[in-house]
Amino acid sequence: MSSNLGSSAASAAEFERLMRQHNQRLFRVARSILRDDADAEDALQDAYVQAYRKLGDFRGDAELSTWLTRIVINQALMRVRSRSRDRNVISFSQADAASPEIDVPDVQTESPSDAALRGEVRKVLEQRIDELPENFRTVFVMREVEEMTARETAAALGIPEATVRTRLFRARALLREALDRDVDSARGNVFGFDGTRCDRIVAAVLARL
Repeated sequence: MSSNLGSSAASAAEFERLMRQHNQRLFRVARSILRDDADAEDALQDAYVQAYRKLGDFRGDAELSTWLTRIVINQALMRVRSRSRDRNVISFSQADAASPEIDVPDVQTESPSDAALRGEVRKVLEQRIDELPENFRTVFVMREVEEMTARETAAALGIPEATVRTRLFRARALLREALDRDVDSARGNVFGFDGTRCDRIVAAVLARL
């Protein structure tokens, strides 16, 4: 995409194509920081406006997608700081505090019950991702959900590739632990037999007797 678009109708149409091309990735990155769909949409819109106005400054030193991702990250972090003035916000460039990609196939012939189950699994996964520490959460989304390379992720966040790998490893471990706890807590209720099922079987047997 040309970096000297200006404000013509043609350049606006070209920018629309660019937005549609990058929307999913950039929304997910903003969402990973803000943990709110509406806030992420607002941050993404502000980032696009800023990017459009600064296209003339883009010199191609990095990939366009990386440049856009940096702008989105900055917009999202600004929103975090503005709504959490009383909370210490850790910059992505700071050192880490001492403190599976699950992709269910989109089967076209899946039954309504399978689709509902897949939706519930996705909700649980999204909730557990939201609970990850911010630095780990954003790296996880960029690397595992959007499948960005370690190099591209590092460039977008302004951190070393080694830090990306470390944060991804820790994010995976924390997510795995959380999902394991979910499975453990649900295990006792698998194939439940109480309630209406129990009554139905008892009544059927008594009727046969």
